[in-house]
Amino acid sequence: MRPTPALAAGGRTVASFLSATEWMLPSPATQVHTISVLPSRLEFAFSNLTTSLRNGGGNGSETGNPKFQIVRDDLLHPLANGNKARKLDALLPVLRHCGATDIVTCGGCQSAHAAAVAVHCAEWGIRPHILLRGEQLDVPTGYNLISLMFGNVTYASRSLYAQRDEMLYEHAIKVAGCSGTVMWADEIIGKDLGLDEDTTDGNGSRKVMIVKEGAGSVQALLGVMRLLEYLSGLTLFGKDEKVHIVVDSGTGTTAVGLALGATPVEGYRCYAC
Repeated sequence: MRPTPALAAGGRTVASFLSATEWMLPSPATQVHTISVLPSRLEFAFSNLTTSLRNGGGNGSETGNPKFQIVRDDLLHPLANGNKARKLDALLPVLRHCGATDIVTCGGCQSAHAAAVAVHCAEWGIRPHILLRGEQLDVPTGYNLISLMFGNVTYASRSLYAQRDEMLYEHAIKVAGCSGTVMWADEIIGKDLGLDEDTTDGNGSRKVMIVKEGAGSVQALLGVMRLLEYLSGLTLFGKDEKVHIVVDSGTGTTAVGLALGATPVEGYRCYAC
């Protein structure tokens, strides 16, 4: 169950690559809760990570009661959490390193991704610009309210939103103004990933970075891989036990990151819904 060396770009191991990355989250740690099925009463029993570790982990087969674990990434942050925060874990630092003053992204009216970008950009001193699909709600609630509180929100018609790339780029041009520059996040990553120098120009002009819907980016994979590295170090499972990871996924970024993170870990398999 322990990670085995897997090579990344340039012959480096995945572990060394992750250790050299700057992160948004101070730690990859997360709570893991165990759910046990009690067949005699057809009930579920809940326990926390401390209990699971104290009892030696395992999937419950030794007691006849099947168990499964839930990764509680919904507890990472009071407002913006889950896989949305994981995908920004490595992405946001590299964009700030490259001098981003503004970030433009998009999502549905209740987009958790949009809310996460708004909150974490505000925390990191970057201006978030959010394009939300549909009409403004009469009474903002949920993630829509969070986006409004922390970001500069513009509502886009469904016909306009259907052409996401064009919509994002045109809005970013408006944000940048005459003297600013606009780049896609993947372009920045391709040029500057691994650089040690700050790339800010210091002339006060805006550098607007476009992040695609759902943070579908190569750099976003690293935060999810970091989570897998952390989980593989926990004594939740038996030495020779196979682990099946089940995740629901929209853009596919989280599922791909989990699959890549599981590759160097013997016994781990990832299944996306």
